[in-house]
Amino acid sequence: MICLEMIGHFRDEMDSQRYPFPLMSFKYPATGNYIAMVGNMKSRIFTQEIAKKFKNAVDLPVVTLNAPSLVIGIDFSDHWAFARFGYRALMVTDTAFYRNPHYHEPTDLPETLDYARMTKVVDGLAAAAS
Repeated sequence: MICLEMIGHFRDEMDSQRYPFPLMSFKYPATGNYIAMVGNMKSRIFTQEIAKKFKNAVDLPVVTLNAPSLVIGIDFSDHWAFARFGYRALMVTDTAFYRNPHYHEPTDLPETLDYARMTKVVDGLAAAAS
């Protein structure tokens, strides 16, 4: 199961990306210009397979994270229910409120989205799913 969750906000400014745990910034980019593929530990191989196919199809940076649910945000999407019942599942996300200052605010408008990079997300996932 591949769940698309908040895939349209990208930022090219340094330090535009935050994380639920400060130490994550040592492993993951400081710039919010990538798409993330997130899942639980059991879906690790599935996440890696999808990410590899995605990277081969489009030039949009992608990072992966498979972790237990104690990591805030790891189960903030519908993929968690599928994983709970044994399906391989991941969430594809722009990381929502960890990068987007407009998230659930009155300024969360269509013009704050990056449609060119959203298209790359869709194209990359179409290639990964085939």
